[in-house]
Amino acid sequence: MDTGAVPGVEIDPNRAAAKGKAARKSTPRSTHAEWEQATRDPAQILARQDESRIPELVPIRYERMLASPFAFFRGGAAIMAADLATTATTGLEAQLCGDAHLANFGIYSAPDRQLVFDCNDFDETCRGPFEWDLKRLTASIAIAGRERGFSAKERRQTVRSAAASYRDSMRRFAAMRNLDVWYSRLDVEPALEIARSQVDERRFRQVERGIAKARGKDSLRALRKLTRKDGDRIRIVADPPLVTPIEELADAAEADSQLRLVVDAYRESLTHDRRHLVSSYRYEHAARKVVGVGSVGTRAWIVLMLGKDSQDPLFLQAKEAQASVLEPFAGASPYRNHGRRVVEGQRLMQAASDVFLGWVATKGLDDEHRCFYVRQLWDGKGSAEIERLSPRELSIYASLCGEALARAHARSGDRAAIASYLGKGDAFDEALARFAEAYADQNQRDFERVAEVSAAGHPS
Repeated sequence: MDTGAVPGVEIDPNRAAAKGKAARKSTPRSTHAEWEQATRDPAQILARQDESRIPELVPIRYERMLASPFAFFRGGAAIMAADLATTATTGLEAQLCGDAHLANFGIYSAPDRQLVFDCNDFDETCRGPFEWDLKRLTASIAIAGRERGFSAKERRQTVRSAAASYRDSMRRFAAMRNLDVWYSRLDVEPALEIARSQVDERRFRQVERGIAKARGKDSLRALRKLTRKDGDRIRIVADPPLVTPIEELADAAEADSQLRLVVDAYRESLTHDRRHLVSSYRYEHAARKVVGVGSVGTRAWIVLMLGKDSQDPLFLQAKEAQASVLEPFAGASPYRNHGRRVVEGQRLMQAASDVFLGWVATKGLDDEHRCFYVRQLWDGKGSAEIERLSPRELSIYASLCGEALARAHARSGDRAAIASYLGKGDAFDEALARFAEAYADQNQRDFERVAEVSAAGHPS
């Protein structure tokens, strides 16, 4: 149950600064460089997750994860959560993304319809040591750099850019008023102007086109791309096994009835004004959709709602929320409904969140109690093509991610204590650069181990 208190945040800035400096003594910044080869079996960790997933979709998860070491890292949040729990921690906590790798940042439309850049995936969100998010981010940078063929020096510089951006941003947030921190956000247009002077004209035009494409990614575009007319009805087009219309599933009638109840119950999690807005739409159709990499096999639905006519669509996504992979190590969520855990964490970390965010709990066709969170399917969402970035471009992008993560942590954590711990120098940056390379080696070993097990027929 939420008490409204902010755990671990010192109001007095002097005491907060002293708290940060005390943490340096108990956990010197250099200790964050340390990593020893893990002894746990990554295949077993993934197999335990498979037990609660839709069996026929599990092979798709491994197919996506084994596409590359970076794809494997994206899907292996549970593996790294177990590893992070073995490392020394500062005791300085914040609301964590829980899966803060490079591909989980991007742009989307804020409620005022301006594009912002921020964290955009919160399935694993929970409270924990701030450095866990940073270690996942910096490890992802090193792994992505290896896939791009960057030199060790280039990878080190890119990781340091992200760490330095986080450190500098946190120190800036520590000096700001509470309301200024809360309203701070990374608007895309000003960032685009800065990028203009840092990349060549050809690449800048490509970025502009990507942003324009994201801006046009809304429910109307989803209607054109994902549906067809069937007489007087509109139906989501099948793309098996990735998109399966609800009527093509076993027990289709019961599934359809339950999903209608889910949509109705979800409304109750919204504020009155947003409940009124959602109530102006009616349920039209739904389909099961395979999403992400690590999420493959969990239950996810896309739901088509219609307003005043067939050209007034709203596409929602209802996605199953299970316990965060960090909870066994960071402590249980205060929310019994993991859909609510995701939504509350997202609202706490993001500068501007989807007005349709909500949650619901339901009993599935297998009589299992399941939690879901609901959001818009497409709402100006876009992400960087990491596989095409040059070392310089990846460094710029990593810096943006570092700043966005610092702002997210500053809203929920003791920003003055964290800033004091990080300090003005680059000791922490250097430690993370060393950790990222060591963990990239670990990820490669894990990737090869799971590939070997998968080739032998397990998991499947």
